[in-house]
Amino acid sequence: MTGPASRSVRRRLTRRQPGPDDGFDRRLIAPMVLGSVLNPVNSSMIAVALVPVGAAFGAPPAETAWLVTGLYLATAVGQPVIGRLVDSYGPRRLYLAGTALVGAAGLLGAFAPSLGLLVVARVLLGLGTSAAYPAAMHLTRGEAERTGRSSPTGVLTVLAAANQTVAVIGPTLGGLLIGAGGWRTVFAVNVPLSLACLLLGSARLPVAAPRSSPPDGPDRTDGTDRNGQAGQTGRTDHRDQRDRLDYAGIALFAVLLLALMLFLMHPGRGRWYLPVLAGSAAVGFAVREARARTPFIDLRALGGNRPLIATYLRQLLGYTAVYAFLYGYTQWLEEGRGLSAAAAGLVLLPLSLTALGVSGLTGRDPAVRGKLLIGAGCQAAACAALLSVHASSPTVLLIGVGVLAGIPQGLIGLGTQTSLYHQADPAGIAAAAGLLRTFMYLGAMGASAANAAFFPHGATTGGLHRLALFMLGGATLLFLLTAPDRSLGRLAALS
Repeated sequence: MTGPASRSVRRRLTRRQPGPDDGFDRRLIAPMVLGSVLNPVNSSMIAVALVPVGAAFGAPPAETAWLVTGLYLATAVGQPVIGRLVDSYGPRRLYLAGTALVGAAGLLGAFAPSLGLLVVARVLLGLGTSAAYPAAMHLTRGEAERTGRSSPTGVLTVLAAANQTVAVIGPTLGGLLIGAGGWRTVFAVNVPLSLACLLLGSARLPVAAPRSSPPDGPDRTDGTDRNGQAGQTGRTDHRDQRDRLDYAGIALFAVLLLALMLFLMHPGRGRWYLPVLAGSAAVGFAVREARARTPFIDLRALGGNRPLIATYLRQLLGYTAVYAFLYGYTQWLEEGRGLSAAAAGLVLLPLSLTALGVSGLTGRDPAVRGKLLIGAGCQAAACAALLSVHASSPTVLLIGVGVLAGIPQGLIGLGTQTSLYHQADPAGIAAAAGLLRTFMYLGAMGASAANAAFFPHGATTGGLHRLALFMLGGATLLFLLTAPDRSLGRLAALS
């Protein structure tokens, strides 16, 4: 990792307390973890709020699904953009700005008088929660360099386990909040969470050094240092070029995602222009990124890193099934089985506990390939088990299906995060981590579209079974993409 942000991190960390994981500064862990879980908690709490929100505004599932899709569209674009900014400017400023936006979005959602404004609040939440995870990965890489350790596995495990656990415990938390104060509480809870992040981030995150005159490099564009001696020519120019955002690429990527989701949410012959628009935006995006000096997503570099591409595809496949289960099964428990939001959350609590236990037991094990294979296999088994669920099924079966689904939720995220840490360019770790989250949310958007397609008029048992077959196909592809990849076995030696 190079550049002013990384040098700043190393200079500022010299006097901090070492932590239990290879000397990692334990003061950083609380803001890293709390900030990074803002996105998964908002992603999952909404699952139990979709039905009561729809009842409050008279909206069918196809419309309330935009509460899910809006957040993911914003996050899919925002994560790699903010990750690039974190790599350039350091994590502190982006972390604080993002978590402040989360609090503002929570207030808007708590008082929104219409479904449209709720969707706006969710978009703002998506943008605000896009900063913390790239910042956490940037700090992790900086600490690994400071301590001389190639892979702080304990910290990566804490991040992955916290995110996965919060994601699966979200429906239970959301159900309890709704039971206590109504569906608006799932938005209002972001206000105290935001304040806690702001306080921790202000107190503990490193302050980036001034960018105008780095002490260990030239401070003039002619390549000379303060004393007029020859330095590393062009560093300032290179830094300035890197910091420019590819606005055209960002816009084309956003148009591609929006047009695709508009069509998938309501497919039909009368909307033929949407896939045409998405295809045109995709072509334009590819051409733009191939020519841009500072691309939004460096397709040329990505194309030369096939292991990283495979990791992104595994993230997409794994989380398509994860989120399809999370949203689809939760809605069915409320509508198809007739449970309250609080009761549905409690039924899913063992799923949360299973994911937490699996993450804790396997987190320090560097066997990435084994995690992904077992996760894919258990995900396929959980999807198959959904085919046996009916409105009259006993509660123990409903809980058992959730427990089975909790195993892959505790394994897949660990596997892909560890893979990315070793496969990505250290100088761009935050941007690469942001793109990993983008593929995660592309999967979530696909799951949202699938829920809208299979539950057009409500969460019926027949729709749940068709959704299960869809998820089963994704789990099978994940297994087939992982099984022949021997390069994953070599990652264990790097940990």
